[in-house]
Parts: sequence; structure tokens; C-alpha cells
Amino acid sequence: MRYWTKIIRTEDSIALFILRCILCIVIFPHGAQKLLGWFGGGGYQLTTQRWLEWWGIPFWLTTLVILCEFFGMISLLIGFATRFIAACYIIIMCGAIYFTHWKWGFFMNWYMQSGRGEGFEFHLLVIGIAVSLLMNGSGRWSIDKHLANRIVKSNQS
Repeated sequence: MRYWTKIIRTEDSIALFILRCILCIVIFPHGAQKLLGWFGGGGYQLTTQRWLEWWGIPFWLTTLVILCEFFGMISLLIGFATRFIAACYIIIMCGAIYFTHWKWGFFMNWYMQSGRGEGFEFHLLVIGIAVSLLMNGSGRWSIDKHLANRIVKSNQS
């Protein structure tokens, strides 16, 4: 039980709550593009096909990324398993930089240059937010905080 408490412990921080919410706002459209085809995305079938064609990423791994981006966002929003989800987002963003965005450099394609993709500055911001959540937990108004408080109280009894 002690190990579990270390994973879910968090401070009563509004800043961590805000970071959780911002990360959800940023990740939700990406997960919805891949899973549901919303916001101009290809949906599940096209995403898994393209990732296999373009980068050789197997179906099962693409499925894990899609599920983590979509359902992980819901978990993050309620502050449940925040450290685990943050670690998943760090891995996903590192993969996105490696497979796609590194070759375009740091900057986004602000001037819509034809034939040029997006750089990785966005991904670094997501990684920075996720690292903060990984290190500090989910903050105020989270299930993790509620569960950690219950475990501490039961251990004191």
C-alpha cells in the first residue's frame, strides 16, 4: 500500500489542477482526431493504416497511443492515475518528435510554407507540462488526492 500512496500523493495545488486542465484541452482534439475523426482527423481505421504505411508503427501500438490520448485525457481531467497518464504523454510526444517533427526543426510552420511540416515546439510544451504532473501529481480537485487522503487516514487509525 505504501508504494501506491507514493504514486498518487499530491499537494493541494491549484497550479497542478490548471496544468491538468490545459493538457486536457490540448490533447483532447488530437485524441478525437485519431479515434473519432473529429476536427479533420482520419479516425481510428485511417490513423492505424497511415501510421503503419508511413512509419511502420504496428496496429497494436497505434491503438495504445489513440486510447491513451483519448481516454487518458478523461482520466487526467478527473485527476486519476495522473502520473501514469503524464508518463504516457511524455513517451507519445517523444515518439511524435522522433518519427515526424524533428526533421522540420523547432518552430511550427507559422507562415504555412508549402512542403514544410510542423516543428516540435508544441511537443516540448506538452512534455514540460507532463513532466511537472509526473513529478508533482495531480493537485487540487483530483481523485488521486482524495484516494491518498483516505489511505493516510486509514493508516492513522
